[in-house]
Amino acid sequence: MTALHPRKLVTVVCEATLERAVLDTLRAAGAGGYTAAEARGQGSRGERAGDWEGSRSIQIQVLCDADTAGRLVEALLARYSADFALTLWVSDVAVARPGKFP
Repeated sequence: MTALHPRKLVTVVCEATLERAVLDTLRAAGAGGYTAAEARGQGSRGERAGDWEGSRSIQIQVLCDADTAGRLVEALLARYSADFALTLWVSDVAVARPGKFP
């Protein structure tokens, strides 16, 4: 079996209008890359069905090491959590090519 290496997966779900700002924040905090997709759901700030521009959400995922994950979470919470619909979580994952996810 191919050797696997521990990393963190930081997942962010937020208002689509924040996409550029959140990506800038992630880069500044050390994210080397990301994957983004549209998302729909319901939570404490109501339903985000995506049926009109103000109701669109996105999900952004970043694979990184533990130190970078900590910086990402800290920066995102400090900048966006008080005023915007933003949910984030960090998962332990294993990757096959660790050099791609510093």
